[in-house]
Amino acid sequence: MSQMQNEMPECEHQAPAYTGPSYEQILETRKTHLTPNLQAHFKKPLVIHAGRKQWLYDHEGRRYLDMFGGIVTVSVGHCHPKVNQALSEQTAKLWHTTNIYMHPKIHEYAERLVAKFPGDLKAVCFVNSGSEANDLAMLMARLHTGNQDILTFRNAYHGMSPYTMGLTAHSTWRYPLPGVNNGILHVMNPDPYQGVWGGAACRDSPVQTTRNCNCGPNDCQAGVQYYNELEQTFKYSLPRGKVAAMFAESIQGVGGTVQYPKGYLKRAAALVRANGGLFVADEVQTGFGRTGEHFWGFQAHDYTPDIVTMAKGIGNGFPLAAVVTTKEIAASLGMALHFNTYGGNPMASAVGIAVLDVIEEEQLQRNSLEVGTYFLNCLAELQQRYELIGDVRGKGLMIGVELVSDRETRAPLAAPHVLEIWEACKDMGVLYGRGGLHGNVLRIKPPMCVNRADVKFAVDVLGRAIENSLGKQF
Repeated sequence: MSQMQNEMPECEHQAPAYTGPSYEQILETRKTHLTPNLQAHFKKPLVIHAGRKQWLYDHEGRRYLDMFGGIVTVSVGHCHPKVNQALSEQTAKLWHTTNIYMHPKIHEYAERLVAKFPGDLKAVCFVNSGSEANDLAMLMARLHTGNQDILTFRNAYHGMSPYTMGLTAHSTWRYPLPGVNNGILHVMNPDPYQGVWGGAACRDSPVQTTRNCNCGPNDCQAGVQYYNELEQTFKYSLPRGKVAAMFAESIQGVGGTVQYPKGYLKRAAALVRANGGLFVADEVQTGFGRTGEHFWGFQAHDYTPDIVTMAKGIGNGFPLAAVVTTKEIAASLGMALHFNTYGGNPMASAVGIAVLDVIEEEQLQRNSLEVGTYFLNCLAELQQRYELIGDVRGKGLMIGVELVSDRETRAPLAAPHVLEIWEACKDMGVLYGRGGLHGNVLRIKPPMCVNRADVKFAVDVLGRAIENSLGKQF
């Protein structure tokens, strides 16, 4: 680690010395007092005690380049001084009142946030997490339309509350509970790489798949085929004209940075609306400039949703989330009392305003586009060197690298081999995430302040990890 530390990009920040409980005490507490769903990454789990911008520090003072951003949550950088200051100033004045009283920050923040949205998306309800936001969007859609059925994609992830667990379509994230799928249908995932249809001209990404296709720049046949499949669901599995909503991540996150064929979501939204439903854009991971070209991921698909949910990067790690919709749809919440104790509290609102300020002042959306495109191109070059990199995809700093055992069949790389590469990257100072049903997709979603030197180091480390793993028996 000390050798690799010297090759890292420089960082002026010096983390404070660790003074907490011992590593052994933490392991024992985790084992005896924390619920078993809290699974730590890596064979020897890290104890992270400090962070600054794109860097994290463990209890022994080692520095790591964070390429996962706290699961796509740290948008403007760990412990950004402006966000820290905004929170500190607010806590010195007022922590909490709930919305039974008016306080200025929620009103200031609501004005700033809705100004980022097109059309009639001007009503916001603040909550605390992405699961809560999607939960509320489900409720709104069903109340507003008077319909029950909701569609989502296989491979989607929209949360783990009992309500949103039905939307999430991974067997690995499902508990065997009755009623979870009540009124929810999972439709074919329009995946140009692993799906039935797709190829080298199908997705909006600087890097395309290696599959052949006959699509033109403005004529994606895969998108048409997937749309035809969606139509079959409406014809045979739904009451005619009685749909509540369809949910879609603008780029699938937990599912492995999966992108859809060009034009698909726009046509899907029109079909849902023609059947009485609303279209919900899940921007929990893709919002706030992360995809580079646009502030919201749905804008790249050339449609405006009826409801938008957001969390994670909205607060740079502070518990903050929101649902933005039209005034007409929001009015459905007036049918009964509805309340969120902490949603939009003074601290969260102050943080949210500061995050928007930093994104604008430091041009982090532009940085996501420029550095993210450079990142994707560097990974594409790495793909040319190593057959086990089956696909490189994404936009901006929402990137996935799918590891395969066979490029022709696109079969996932065996878990022990993936873990070997992933662990080796950590040992050399780079923290990548993992996703996809088989856990074979490296999820790359760093703080949006990363630079080209960071990218070069991260790609070099991944190359060395792959090189070192070749020839080993798994």
